[in-house]
Amino acid sequence: MGKIDIKSMRLDELQATFLERGLPKYRAAQVYRWLHQRGVTSFDEMTDLSKDLRAALPETFEIRSTEIALRRVSKLDGTVKYLFALNDGETVESVLMQYHHGYSICISTQVGCKMGCTFCATGKSGFSRNLTPSEMLSEIQTAQRDAGVRISNVVLMGMGEPLDNYQNVLRFLELVSSENGLNIGMRHISLSTCGLVDRIYDLADKKLQLTLSVSLHAPNDEIRSRTMPVNRKWNVEELLKACRYYSDVTGRRISFEYAMISGVNDSDACAAELASRLRGIISHVNLIPVNDVTDTGYRKSGEDRLRKFSAILEKRGITATVRRTLGSDIEASCGQLRRRNQQGGTL
Repeated sequence: MGKIDIKSMRLDELQATFLERGLPKYRAAQVYRWLHQRGVTSFDEMTDLSKDLRAALPETFEIRSTEIALRRVSKLDGTVKYLFALNDGETVESVLMQYHHGYSICISTQVGCKMGCTFCATGKSGFSRNLTPSEMLSEIQTAQRDAGVRISNVVLMGMGEPLDNYQNVLRFLELVSSENGLNIGMRHISLSTCGLVDRIYDLADKKLQLTLSVSLHAPNDEIRSRTMPVNRKWNVEELLKACRYYSDVTGRRISFEYAMISGVNDSDACAAELASRLRGIISHVNLIPVNDVTDTGYRKSGEDRLRKFSAILEKRGITATVRRTLGSDIEASCGQLRRRNQQGGTL
C-alpha cells in the first residue's frame, strides 16, 4: 500500500483517519488549513503542530504538489503560462489570466489526452495518466503563490478531458469550493468537455451550479467526425440532446466553444446550420480563432469571416462573441509548451 494522498481528502475523512490513529480531530483541521488555505508543500511547514507529529505524518501521508518547471509571461497582456512539474516528473500546463473581474486560471485535469481532436496540441503528446484532486488544487495554489494574487475563477479547459477523469474532478470541485479551503464558488468555475454524453447526464444530475462549456466546433456530423473522433461515438444530435437535459435540470446556460477553422467550419452555411441546431437551448457561442498548431495544416478564420459568422448567429437569435485572445505571444493555449518541451525544442 502506498502513502495516502492527504490533500485529496475531505476534512471529515481526514478527521476520521486521525481519530483512528489516536489523534484529536482539531489536529486534522489544523493540517487541512495548512494544505488548502495556505498551500504548504511539506509537513515541516505546519508550525503549530508538534515536532513529533510533523515527523510522524510523512510515514502515512504524502503531499502531492506542483513546481514551476517553466514560466512565460506575455508582453502583450501579462498572461502567465506555466509548465508545472508533478511529483513523478510528469508535466502539465496552466494559464493565469487577468480580467476586469479578477484573476482566472485555466488548469489541466490529465497528463495528455485520449480524445485526439485534430486541432489540439495536447492530444499530439499522447496520454499518460489522470491528475489527482490534490494536483489540480496545486496548480491553483502554485500560481497564486508565484503571482502573489487571489484567484477567483477556475476553468477546467487545460490539458485533458475533465469528464474522462470524472471522479477525481468531482472530488476536486468539492474541495476547491469548500469554505474550509480555497472557497471558490461553483458559479466561478467552468468545466469544458469535448462531448462525453454519458458523463454530461451524470453531471447534470449532480445539479452543480458550474458553467458547462461544450467543445462543439462543427454544426454537423460530417465535419465534427473529421476533426473530433469522439463524435463517432456520440454524434451531434446525441450531444445536443444531453446539453438540453443539462440546461433543463440545472437551469444553467451552456457555453458552446467553436474553433473557427478557415475553409473547414466557418462558412455562412455552417453558421446557419449551427443556429438551427442550438435553437431552444439556453446557450452562448464562443467563437475562437483556431490555434496555430504545428502539423495540423489549419489556418484561423479572418476577422471579416469571424464577424460575418457571428452576425448570422445573432440574426437567428443565438448569442455569440469572439473570444478575446490572451497570451498569443507565449503560446498560451494548453499543450503547446509541453509538446515542445518533450521534443527538446526551444522554449
